[in-house]
Amino acid sequence: MTKTWTILAGLSVAWATGALHAAEIQGDAGAGAQKNAQCIGCHGIPGYRATFPQVHQVPMISGQGAGYIAAALHAYKKGERKHPTMRGVAESLSDQDIADLAAYYQQSAGAAAPQPTPAPTPEVAALLQKGGCVACHGANFAQPLDPSYPKLAGQHADYLFVALKAYKGEGRASLIGRSNGIMAGVAQQFSNAELQALAGYMGALDGGLRTVPEPRFR
Repeated sequence: MTKTWTILAGLSVAWATGALHAAEIQGDAGAGAQKNAQCIGCHGIPGYRATFPQVHQVPMISGQGAGYIAAALHAYKKGERKHPTMRGVAESLSDQDIADLAAYYQQSAGAAAPQPTPAPTPEVAALLQKGGCVACHGANFAQPLDPSYPKLAGQHADYLFVALKAYKGEGRASLIGRSNGIMAGVAQQFSNAELQALAGYMGALDGGLRTVPEPRFR
């Protein structure tokens, strides 16, 4: 646990600093609604599954924080996240495009009534404590302590598992790895089975994330 907090304290400044440029540009949700043609083919279809690097549901981004969406797109654009499709999309976007899309997706889920939070099993509770997950992702993993951190509650568990494995840098890291130092230090503490257990619990929560079908797909 001490090691985890040392990692978080030492690296969170760098991650937040990397998102400052994105935060300086004001996003326009209305403009973002007109710029999401490259997004809706995956993120606007309920149940849509990707097949790379393994079969998993694409993440829900409606209701996700604008700061995180912007930070993630910039990370793909810079190659810090190495998913080929997402990097290609991100490279085609200007900083203003990214800010507009982030603003749009933050508000596109609409308001939802909060749902009860199920208690984790003792085994999962121990894993959560070991990882110090609430230090960044906040209460119920739906209230991030920094705008550049994601909501995890209610995200597809299979996607969360794939993302966590990517931070470990295993296998085809040059194609699918993620170079965020904070998450690399956290994820490397766990076996894949433990990461799957964490993903399963967080995916069972409700953080207001949704897949909102576009009118052309309804």
